Amino acid sequence: MLLDIAKMDLELIWHPCSQMYDYKELPPIVIKRGNGVKIYDENDKEYIDIISSWWCNLLGHSNEYINNAIKNQLNEIEHVIFANFTHEGAVRLASRLRQILPPKLDKFNFSDNGSSAVESALKMAFQYQHQVGNTHKDKFICLSNAYHGETIGALSVGALDLYAKIYEPMLMKAIRLQAPDMYRSQFDGSCDEIATKYFEHYVMPVFERYGHESVALIVEPILQAAAGMKIYPPLYLKKLRQICDEYEVLLIADEIATGFGRTGRMFACEHANISPDIMTLSKGLTGGYMPMSITATTNEIYDAFYAPYSQGKAFMHSHTYSGNPLGCAAANAVLDIFESQNILNLAQQNAIYLNNEINSALNSHKNVGQIRSIGLINAIELVEQKDSKKAFNKDLRTGYQIYKKALKNGLILRPLGDVIYFNPPLNIQKDEMDEAIKRCVKSIDEILGGF
Repeated sequence: MLLDIAKMDLELIWHPCSQMYDYKELPPIVIKRGNGVKIYDENDKEYIDIISSWWCNLLGHSNEYINNAIKNQLNEIEHVIFANFTHEGAVRLASRLRQILPPKLDKFNFSDNGSSAVESALKMAFQYQHQVGNTHKDKFICLSNAYHGETIGALSVGALDLYAKIYEPMLMKAIRLQAPDMYRSQFDGSCDEIATKYFEHYVMPVFERYGHESVALIVEPILQAAAGMKIYPPLYLKKLRQICDEYEVLLIADEIATGFGRTGRMFACEHANISPDIMTLSKGLTGGYMPMSITATTNEIYDAFYAPYSQGKAFMHSHTYSGNPLGCAAANAVLDIFESQNILNLAQQNAIYLNNEINSALNSHKNVGQIRSIGLINAIELVEQKDSKKAFNKDLRTGYQIYKKALKNGLILRPLGDVIYFNPPLNIQKDEMDEAIKRCVKSIDEILGGF
C-alpha cells in the first residue's frame, strides 16, 4: 500500500509553494517516520532534515518529551472554544512567554498559523491608531525583500514578487523601504556604516513623507529569511525603533522565523536590545508539532480596546483553533526543554562549530559567493562568478538542481533561489552536522564541479 501513496498523492494533492509540473520528474517522497534531525521514507532511506521542515522543527522529530506532553493533554481535552473559555495550558504559556519576551509585551492573542498572526497584528495596529485618535494614519511600511506570509494582508506587506506579484490588484498598498543588502551593498564601509547609510538614504526620507500617516512598520528583525537568509546589522533595527517612536508609528516585529533561539538569542530583537509594540510568533513556538501562533502586544495597545461593548472598540478577530490545548501543551513542553536542558547555550556552541565547519568546507569553492550566518542558520549564496558576484541565470535553477542531488544523497536542502542553507534543530549533534556538510559538498560538486 505504501508504494502506491506517491501515485495517489499526484492524483489528489496540490502541494504548497510548488510547481506541480516538477513533480513529474521528482514525485513526492513518502515519509514514514522521524527521529531527531532525521526522517525516513517508506524504503527506510534516511534524510537529514537540515532545514527543520520549513524552519519549524525546533528540537528534533518525535521528541519524546513533547510527544508525551501532547499525549497527556489529549487525555484531558483536545480543544475548547476560546471565546469566554480558557484552560490552564494557555494561561501558563502566556505567563511564561511574558517572562522571556522583550519588555512590555504583556498581552497575547492566539491564532493558528503565522500568516494569521500577522493579519492579527496589522488589524490590531490599524484599529489601535484609530481608537487613540490617529484616524489619519492608514498606511503600512515594510522592507524590500520582506516576507510575512501568504494571506492577503500578509502578502500586502511583503515584497517578494515570487509570492505576491500576480495578486497585486487584490492587495492593499504598502510603502516599501530599501532594506540593507550586506552582500551586494551600494555603499562602502563597516557593517554599521553601511546600515547607517541605508537608513539615512532610504528610511529617513520615507518617514519624512509618510510617517505621519503611517500605522505601523513591520519587519523581520535582523534576518530576512525567505529573501535568502539576508542578515542586517542590529544598529539598523535600533534606528528603526527610534524613528517609529519619533513619528508615532507602531513597530511590528515578525519573529515567526527568527524566534526561539534561531538567531542565537531567544528572540532576534534582543540583538538590538529593542522591544517592539507588537510581536508575532509561530513555527518554533510548538517545536513544529502543532499549528499555533501568537500576536503579543503591550498593555497600552490592549487598553485602547478595553471599553463597554456599546462603544464598538472590541477586537473582533478570531480563529476557530485559537488557544488550542494540544498546541499549548507542545509549546509549554518546548519551554520546559529550554529551561531544563539549557538549549540556548547548546545552540550557541553548536552555531560556532557549524559555521566554522561550513566555511572550512565551502568558503573557497569557486561558486560560493558568500557564507552568512546567525545562530545555527548558515546561508550559502551560489554565484556564477565569485569575484564579480555575478548571479547564475535564473532559468538554470542551480539551487533546485543541487536540491535534487541532495535528496539522492540523503539531505533536505530546499533552496531559496540559488541560496542553499542550513537551519537545523537547535539540539543537532556534531556528528550530524559533519555528515550534513559532507552530503552538501557532495551535492554541490555533482552539479557545479569541485573547487
